[in-house]
Order: sequence, then C-alpha cells, then structure tokens
Amino acid sequence: MRALIQRVAQAKVEVDQQCIGSIDQGLLVFIGVEKGDSTDDVDRLLKKILAYRVFADNNDKMNLSVTDVQGGLLLVSQFTLAANTQKGLRPSFSSAAPPAEGETLYNYFVEQAKNLHPTVATGRFGADMKVQLLNDGPVTFLLET
Repeated sequence: MRALIQRVAQAKVEVDQQCIGSIDQGLLVFIGVEKGDSTDDVDRLLKKILAYRVFADNNDKMNLSVTDVQGGLLLVSQFTLAANTQKGLRPSFSSAAPPAEGETLYNYFVEQAKNLHPTVATGRFGADMKVQLLNDGPVTFLLET
C-alpha cells in the first residue's frame, strides 16, 4: 500500500463540477492499494500518517503531526500509485489490487480515519476527480507499507 501525502494550506476534490470534499490546513493523502494489501496494512499506514511530523513547530522545525495541529485529512483513492514504472514508457498496473478489493480497503481506510481523526474528507473511489491543492512548502512524501 502506498500513500502520497502532501502538506496543504487547503485542498478540495470535485466530481462532475461539484465539490465533494475539502479541507483547510492538513494533509492531502492519495492512496494506492496493491495486490496483497490487507486491513493490517491500512492500520499501520494510517497510524503513520496521523503521527508523521511534517508541520512546523515554534522553531520552524517539522516536529508536529496533522493530529498535533488539528489539521484535516483529504483522502483520495489513486490506483496509479500502484504502477510499476521501472521499464519502458508506459506504466504497468499489474501490481494494483483489483477494483473491488481496492474499494474495500479504501473504504476501510476512510472508516478507520474517521474513527481516529476529527476532520476527514474524501474523494469518490473510481470517479473522475479534479483535485485542487495549495501545497504548503512544498512538502510531499511517499509512504509505503
């Protein structure tokens, strides 16, 4: 499982020109589910995301987590994160989880996030989404299980 996290001042996701999720300061999290991923992977990755120190403290050091700053989470499924780009000029998606499995784990991720964090917004699994963000820094990290 992979998560591309971006520290944002604000972010939103639209489907059919309608905003379906938005946050102010927080983390935009793109989630890629791979074959063999499990709820244990989700739990480990979510725990890491909530505790990952990417926000500045009073000394301008990245010592605070999204939980510490009471920031939002915007969770967006992105199967292209599971792509293998090692060979050739076209990505291979053979390592991505099948859609039904990916959706199940994405929904579990969202459910667990809502249980653990007060401000969670989402995209829509499998939809053609438009994501707008104001990256703060820029600060972007790829986390993997």
